[in-house]
Amino acid sequence: MNWTDERVELLKKLWSEGLSASQIAAELGGVTRNAVIGKVHRLGLSGRAKAAASPAPRPRKPRPTATTQVMRPMVQGNTALAPVVETVAQPEPEVAADPVAKVIPMGGGCTILDLTEFTCRWPVGDPGKGDFHYCGSRSKTGLPYCAYHARIAYQPVQDRNRRRLAR
Repeated sequence: MNWTDERVELLKKLWSEGLSASQIAAELGGVTRNAVIGKVHRLGLSGRAKAAASPAPRPRKPRPTATTQVMRPMVQGNTALAPVVETVAQPEPEVAADPVAKVIPMGGGCTILDLTEFTCRWPVGDPGKGDFHYCGSRSKTGLPYCAYHARIAYQPVQDRNRRRLAR
């Protein structure tokens, strides 16, 4: 298909009237929407009849803040008929109330060769330095860390999100 002068003039007229590229392609016949768009760009046609804008911008919804958010439980499957249960997150008790929670294990430390399935594998220090070692305290059953380091390593998702929002 060649762009004749008559077809180019018709394209310009239809474009200025605000027709879409698909409508112009159908009107011209034998040309695709993409061919119309390409020709419009090559001709440098930019002035189009635009739809009348609304007099006032649409008001935006206020974004919920951390204090107004309500945590909802995860429900799998179709949730259209699921009951909506809203729960408010309870503040966790301070760990500082437990004097044992502040105790940092002071194991002698061990090297990677001394690690077993019952020793804490928490790295201490810089691996590139000579004084690097692992905690070496007795680990909790089924975990690679002692009780102290397990509390640091395994934090509930809600706590991590709360800390991220606090920043």
